[in-house]
Amino acid sequence: MTWDEGGIVVGVDGSEHSCAALDWAAAEADLLGVPRVHAFAINDFPSRDEEVWTVLRTVTDRVRAEHPATEITEMVTRGRPASALIEMSERTRLIVVGGRGGGSPAGMRLGSVSTKVATHARCPVVVVREPRARGPVLVGVDGSEQSVRALQFAFEAAAARRGELVAVQFWDVPGPELAIAPPLRDELDLARSESERSLAEQLAGWAERYPEVPVSRVSQWGHPVFGLADRTREAQLLVVGHRGRGGFAGLLLGSVAAGVILHAHCPVAVVRGEEHRAGHRRA
Repeated sequence: MTWDEGGIVVGVDGSEHSCAALDWAAAEADLLGVPRVHAFAINDFPSRDEEVWTVLRTVTDRVRAEHPATEITEMVTRGRPASALIEMSERTRLIVVGGRGGGSPAGMRLGSVSTKVATHARCPVVVVREPRARGPVLVGVDGSEQSVRALQFAFEAAAARRGELVAVQFWDVPGPELAIAPPLRDELDLARSESERSLAEQLAGWAERYPEVPVSRVSQWGHPVFGLADRTREAQLLVVGHRGRGGFAGLLLGSVAAGVILHAHCPVAVVRGEEHRAGHRRA
């Protein structure tokens, strides 16, 4: 069976985490009006094909029952899980994987590939951890090109969910990493005000494009991985760019994707700097 290049691709290995990923992808397809979700199992042992097909169909039948309006196709392919999904990312709009693999027949196991796929894929990747249907869409920004793409993805997601968007920027006082003396009050005030100004500039114009999306701005001192992960306890989706760190010297986002994937309490969307192909587009 072939697959169209406009659908959502999901890596499935029969584990509960990959079942949750497929369920999340089907719900996202419903929200975005995507006509098709492709469930892929990867098997390097032809003798186990029948077993793999059985597991794959069991999972897809279960998700179809919950999302009857979404067409779900199935395919078993060869290769290493991460490499196969990264190759598919050249020709699809969104890849969805579970936060953890395992618990599946040998030969189709995804294992711990989510970080590899999320940080190397050419399209946005969502790593599904602790799915949640309520809460705001959270986006981490830092003024880089990557965070502009993350903002676009996040606004689209919030608009589709008819929910709130919370844009968070982390900052620190520029200086030596091993400075002995704590920063002065005026240094903190200056870094904070620059971060707030930068955040306001980054969000300028988005309200006109997405007037239906309420937006909150948060400028926070600290490390983005742990700060964002803590805020995901109340969010339904976290969106981050990959390989950021733009803007002024005190901003802190950088390549936090791998960290938040491990520590987040909700699904995480990782968006690269290239123009993404997922979600709705607005001029």
